[in-house]
Amino acid sequence: MRGEKQTGPRLWVRPVTYRQACAYIELLHRHHDAPRGQKFAICVVDDLGAVRGVATVGRPVARAFDDGLTAEVNRSCTDGCENANSALYGAARRICRELGYNRVITYTQEGESGISLRAAGWVMVKELEARGSWAESSPKYAHLRDAVGSGGVGRILWETRFTGAEAGPAAKFDAAEGKEPGATLFDGAE
Repeated sequence: MRGEKQTGPRLWVRPVTYRQACAYIELLHRHHDAPRGQKFAICVVDDLGAVRGVATVGRPVARAFDDGLTAEVNRSCTDGCENANSALYGAARRICRELGYNRVITYTQEGESGISLRAAGWVMVKELEARGSWAESSPKYAHLRDAVGSGGVGRILWETRFTGAEAGPAAKFDAAEGKEPGATLFDGAE
């Protein structure tokens, strides 16, 4: 948290390719395979240049949240390095704000504390009941789904929103132009 003495190694945020992020996730993530796509990926490295964690950010998996102005941190994976998750979630939040997103979401599994998210300025929104696996809802596409996944486990939805003074440059531009937040050059285009 801000104002407190830092513990653990000094971490630096760096860009990382989709393939590199996926390889790291496949190697170390406890309960998910790598995501099927992304908008961007970041990593944190220590002073020796060793990658201590990665995060991928993409479109929301839930169609109801896929409004073009909401991003989702689809995976966050570390080697257990202290503060790595907080650094990743904080960096993802800042990058999404600068890209003009109004909202960023992510999920934790039931039993995970969410302390890294709280430390990075995220807010718990809702506890979600355990659901069946993706394969149950769409057997035709079961071969494309994460075999382990989070089916049968309760989840918690977290978010961070950008409004007012905290809104990124795109939202400020929209306001200055008298447009609705998130209006784009493509609005009204056929």
